[in-house]
Amino acid sequence: MYQELVNRKEKLAVIGLGYVGLPIALEFARKISVIGFDINAKRVEMMKQGIDPSNELEKEAFDGCDITFTDSLDVLREAKFFIVAVPTPVDEHNVPDLTPVKKASETIGKVIKKGDYVVFESTVYPGCTEEDCLPVIEKLSGLKDVIDFKSGYSPERINPGDKTHTLAKIIKVVSGCDAESLEEIAKVYELVVEAGVHKASSIKVAEAAKIIENTQRDLNIALMNELSIIFGMMNINTYEVLEAAGTKWNFLKFQPGLVGGHCIGVDPYYLTYKASELGYDAEVILAGRNINDNMAKYVAKSVVQHIIKNSGDVKLSKVLVMGATFKENVSDIRNSKVADVVKALKSYYVNVDVQDPYADSEELQHEYGFGLVDKIANDYDVVIVTVPHNEYKDLDDEYFSSITKSHGLVADLKGIYRNCITNRAYWSL
Repeated sequence: MYQELVNRKEKLAVIGLGYVGLPIALEFARKISVIGFDINAKRVEMMKQGIDPSNELEKEAFDGCDITFTDSLDVLREAKFFIVAVPTPVDEHNVPDLTPVKKASETIGKVIKKGDYVVFESTVYPGCTEEDCLPVIEKLSGLKDVIDFKSGYSPERINPGDKTHTLAKIIKVVSGCDAESLEEIAKVYELVVEAGVHKASSIKVAEAAKIIENTQRDLNIALMNELSIIFGMMNINTYEVLEAAGTKWNFLKFQPGLVGGHCIGVDPYYLTYKASELGYDAEVILAGRNINDNMAKYVAKSVVQHIIKNSGDVKLSKVLVMGATFKENVSDIRNSKVADVVKALKSYYVNVDVQDPYADSEELQHEYGFGLVDKIANDYDVVIVTVPHNEYKDLDDEYFSSITKSHGLVADLKGIYRNCITNRAYWSL
């Protein structure tokens, strides 16, 4: 398989061209022939014009790439090696929604041939690839995994907005359904991953490795958030505590904050769901999730308390929320916990304006029921800086004084203005 791809006798296909799939497809397209498949025809047309719908890649990223973008099954059928990179969200009850990955499996089942390879990259619970996805492919194709086609799992490690830890520079975990597939899959990924690959002993091990990467981060951030709540009651600045503790060589430098997005705030639920199916309640993991999911309400409550104390009438108060995306310097609003902050503030009848240099106002309106303001006012009771976008880092005391009332509060969730705000009240997590 590897040699056929290198000699361009066969093609590799990436199914799902979002923030994970498109970078992978383009990276491979500099080495071999690639088919980029997405069910969204509008997105496909944008990529044909060298435009990344996720706003992560510049137009130059498409240069010199041997890639065909399509939403056609007939074109997809030309591929020999399939990579699935579709999202794996949770529903409103935090139950894994396997619809995208199962739909992708159906798509592959319609086009896969004897001797083909399929590798899943979507984050799932251990066992999902073999128990939920491959049976769909087998049923539709009439082919048998291992015998007629080969399968594997290689968890994505794309970090949106990160220009340092890119696909080529992060060790790639790979796995296969047997020894032969493991070696072939490893060689294929070594084409584009300069850092090399780690060969997991099984598909389940690779799935589990991915799920605990983000679960570990989630729990550490939850600890910082809980400490922030406790230290807030003691009138101690959390970031000063972390700075002091960080002088010890083995102290892990996590920070408090809103935990959203489509990885850290979602992946742990895949693991706890599977644990529950097996009759085990994952108490520590769910406790961490509970803390992080409730931080938006904590922020809103703290802000409203300041308003009540200093201006009295909450219904006449105005709050500016700066930052609506799920993390800094990206346009992605999926599972943004800033939306929860806005919702919680409005539940107190606070008047809320939202501003963000990256987010799309129409997308926010469609997804969360609020858009962005065209112009920032000068009479806010509170300004909440939720996301440390680069555009916010040079703002100073004079700026915040110019847009707030004299009793105004600067709520700096990530502590980027610590020791810089003197003319207004200051609060951070």
